[in-house]
Amino acid sequence: MKMLSLEQELKGNEYPGRGIVIGKSEDGTKAVTAYFIMGRSSNSRNRVFVEEGQGIRTEAFDPSKLEDPSLIIYAPVRVLGNRTIVTNGDQTDTIYDGMDKELTFEQSLRCREFEPDAPNYTPRISGVMHVEGGKYDFAMSILKSNNGNPDCCDRYTYTYDNPVAGEGRFIHTYMHDGNPLPSFEGEPKLVGISNDIDEFTNMVWTSLNEENKVSLFVRFIDIATGNYETRIINKNK
Repeated sequence: MKMLSLEQELKGNEYPGRGIVIGKSEDGTKAVTAYFIMGRSSNSRNRVFVEEGQGIRTEAFDPSKLEDPSLIIYAPVRVLGNRTIVTNGDQTDTIYDGMDKELTFEQSLRCREFEPDAPNYTPRISGVMHVEGGKYDFAMSILKSNNGNPDCCDRYTYTYDNPVAGEGRFIHTYMHDGNPLPSFEGEPKLVGISNDIDEFTNMVWTSLNEENKVSLFVRFIDIATGNYETRIINKNK
């Protein structure tokens, strides 16, 4: 698979929707993840990321303007022991609860499918990072309608053992803008990841469409120690 420029992938797509990047820093010492949200409606744009425990949650920037909270207010990131869960919806809690009961990542998602937001049927994208004893692996998942047919849920899980330094995988909800919005196709894209958290955060944020971007979360986890650094950027301030 050809390595793509994450910067160019983002700059060339006006509306990838919500996106997850997971991989390893170029020097091989950090497990890296990024999660961003975008919005076209005033309800989707009226959000910020806030820290909650070791994870984050979304909340309304202006509570008086909050309309339907069902698909926009959730915890995108939660930490369960040595596992960091990152998703684009409340399936974060489903995965957390399932893995806490010793189900696998894939088994935990068996009770979920794409979002009920016809006609888009937005895919549920998820990732879990496992850092323990100086070792690191991760998995990603997408649950999507069958080419827009809500009668069938297509389930794809991708696992990456001992990820290669400087490589990441990028998955997002929509191929591009449209009406209805076309779901992501194919396996997660291979992209490059640098060493510096601030440089990486700035690159992702500035590459996202200025009108549609809402919030960004980035975390670098030291594979040797489990210690981490986090960056959060919100358009609403």
